[in-house]
Amino acid sequence: MAFDPVGMHAAPLVGSVPVMSPVVAGSGPLGRVDVWADDAALDAAERRLDEWETSLAERAARAKTMSATMRDLTGTAHNTDRTVDVTVDSVGLLIDLRLDERVRQHPAAHTARQILDTTAAARADLLRQVSDAATESFGDDASAQAIIDSYRSRLLPDQGSNDARR
Repeated sequence: MAFDPVGMHAAPLVGSVPVMSPVVAGSGPLGRVDVWADDAALDAAERRLDEWETSLAERAARAKTMSATMRDLTGTAHNTDRTVDVTVDSVGLLIDLRLDERVRQHPAAHTARQILDTTAAARADLLRQVSDAATESFGDDASAQAIIDSYRSRLLPDQGSNDARR
């Protein structure tokens, strides 16, 4: 053990670097008072806290900007013969459906399937935009992946899951 030059505590050696820890200097009107045994350790702790606070503020600002961007996103798609055009809003709800007069030449079941398939394609387009926005805002961070996964599960549910049958 190395002895603190001030004589307040002993610091165990890790390699050749003493480990600094707060020292209980006594108690005051507010309870226990910790005194840092090393000003350098205190400065380093303050720097880490400042960096953490700055990082959190930057992430919050990016999240706020991304949220505003996401509210304005829409997904669009059309089927191969362009008889069905679909637009979904930022949560994947159908907000516009345009049918060309040529759909009358097909059975209703065919048109219905085209509408459903084109809506799924519009949601996939929305998911692509959400993925781009999340990656641009947060990079490859776990936050970006969580946002993308959340949208994916809502926009493109597994056809075999209970969610798809609701």
